[in-house]
Amino acid sequence: MSTRWYPIYQKGNPQLRVFLPNFWMKIVRPELEQPRNVVQFNCSLAMTKHDIRNYLEKIYEVPVVDVRTRIESGKTSQDPHFGFVKKAEDVKIAYITLPKEMSFEFPDIFPEDKKKQQKDEKSLDEAKKNHKKFLDRNKSRPSVPGWFSI
Repeated sequence: MSTRWYPIYQKGNPQLRVFLPNFWMKIVRPELEQPRNVVQFNCSLAMTKHDIRNYLEKIYEVPVVDVRTRIESGKTSQDPHFGFVKKAEDVKIAYITLPKEMSFEFPDIFPEDKKKQQKDEKSLDEAKKNHKKFLDRNKSRPSVPGWFSI
């Protein structure tokens, strides 16, 4: 919960009250294969299906066909030193169905990954060659440490 608690009445006319709900939503990559027009969100436990639909339609102007929700229980684990049981927070998972003509794909965050990998391979080969030269240079002097050579 947030610390946004507003007094019921504030002095002054008109009322200077701003309504900020304690809702949050986080888009997540689904564990199982989903249709292209279904998007998965983790959201606040206090949100209802109507809140989720209004949140997406009013704020982000996303047309929503259907909303399905489920509550996933947090994982439990035992502390290795003291033995007491710890439990992670529960999470409400919402499956949002978009119209058939719409689809959602996660963006490619690292599109230049292949180019970078080729550059890294080249620099790795270069480093190997330089290290080999360094070792060959000091072969004739086994008793002298490597950091001593110029």
